[in-house]
Amino acid sequence: MPESRWRSLLRPTFPLVTVAVLLGILGLAIVAQIHEKDNDDYSNVRGDDLVELLKSLDAANERLGTQIDELTTTRNGLLSSTKRSEQAEKQAKLRAEQLAILAGTSGATGPGVEVIIQDPDKDIDASALLDAIEELRDAGAEAIAINGVARVIAQTYFLDEDDEIRVGGREIKRPYVIEAIGDPSVLAGAVRFPGGLIDTITTRGGTATVTKQDKVTITALADVTTPEYARPSS
Repeated sequence: MPESRWRSLLRPTFPLVTVAVLLGILGLAIVAQIHEKDNDDYSNVRGDDLVELLKSLDAANERLGTQIDELTTTRNGLLSSTKRSEQAEKQAKLRAEQLAILAGTSGATGPGVEVIIQDPDKDIDASALLDAIEELRDAGAEAIAINGVARVIAQTYFLDEDDEIRVGGREIKRPYVIEAIGDPSVLAGAVRFPGGLIDTITTRGGTATVTKQDKVTITALADVTTPEYARPSS
């Protein structure tokens, strides 16, 4: 965390400083009042007057005690509110990071698989590659990239063009290397499952292999586009 951020967290807010000052003033007032009463000479004061003085002192102390309790409650409320705000800020930041990964606007790292599709005779077209990606998605892949340059998200399109495939506007060269972040065992199982990705690629004239990875790092980012028609609902 940047030093400026630590300083902002450690720096007392104005309401907290105000409450602290008020508590200090009240404490000094009680001490001064008790000290003043201790130094007074009551030898010539009548008993009834002493009783009234004691009642007055008790009432004053009670009022001061009530004020201290109220200020203490206010201080504790401010501290609790500050803590809740910090927690809310952390949650909002975490949620923003998660959404950025799903939107493809942020890099991602984690366990997953690497799938290599060989296509020496150029028999694999855009639809076959899209089917392979969809199988990984269905198996729980949270972030996908092809050849380290094309980030695949919900809006990514696959297009055949002059014996090559374009993914989200980027030309993808053979062989196709798909990196997917998710549960390695589940993803690999889905790829190897009978009738799954490997079988599909094989029937189309290519070959596919899958390797589990302890750490997959995806740096490719998706292009950010502005919706033409969709608007926030609220």
